[in-house]
Amino acid sequence: MATGHFPPLLLAAASHRRRAVLSPSSSSRWPPRLPPALEKEENCTQRSGHQEMAAFLRSKCSSVGRTLMGGLGSNLFGAVNSAVETVTRPSHCDAICQQVRTFIQMRTNLKVVDNSGAKRVMCIQSLRGKKGARLGDTIIGSVKEAQPRGKVKKGDVVYGVVVRAAMKRGRNDGSEIQFDDNAIVLVNNKGELIGTRVFGPVPHELRKKKHLKILALAEHVV
Repeated sequence: MATGHFPPLLLAAASHRRRAVLSPSSSSRWPPRLPPALEKEENCTQRSGHQEMAAFLRSKCSSVGRTLMGGLGSNLFGAVNSAVETVTRPSHCDAICQQVRTFIQMRTNLKVVDNSGAKRVMCIQSLRGKKGARLGDTIIGSVKEAQPRGKVKKGDVVYGVVVRAAMKRGRNDGSEIQFDDNAIVLVNNKGELIGTRVFGPVPHELRKKKHLKILALAEHVV
């Protein structure tokens, strides 16, 4: 054996001993296990922490869900309302058609606002071939209600000038005028007034139709 060299068996034993010191044995547990009491307490702490985290997440998810559903419901309600308004909102053409339909036409009941004796007249037709009558136009009507001792009787066919209309009418200054009822005053076939008084307000647009006598007898001109 040469001097300064170790036998192979001694080298192998030393290497095995060094590996055993540096690395834990297969039979030992790494990392070291805690005592049962401490391990149980740690497991309880971890479990409670997990439960708190789960409860926190559930509350957050539920609040977020409620917020989202509330926003979705509001948006859906607004969309439905806007759609309904779009469908039900009259267009310009619809407004014109509605305005035409609200003209005084056949079978329209009108109030008589003079002292001729008639109370209510039903329109038969508008003169001059018009489909509907406006303020200042002359119509032919049938008396449906009348006072017992008036100048006209129930069932008489009379002429009348429209002095009030329930439909809106625009003016040159940008304003609009609208009355609560449709009303007429009775005239003869020459256009002369049968009564001597006109009750209630009348519009000054009658001046354009040359009904100056009606304006003179009216209580109010608006």
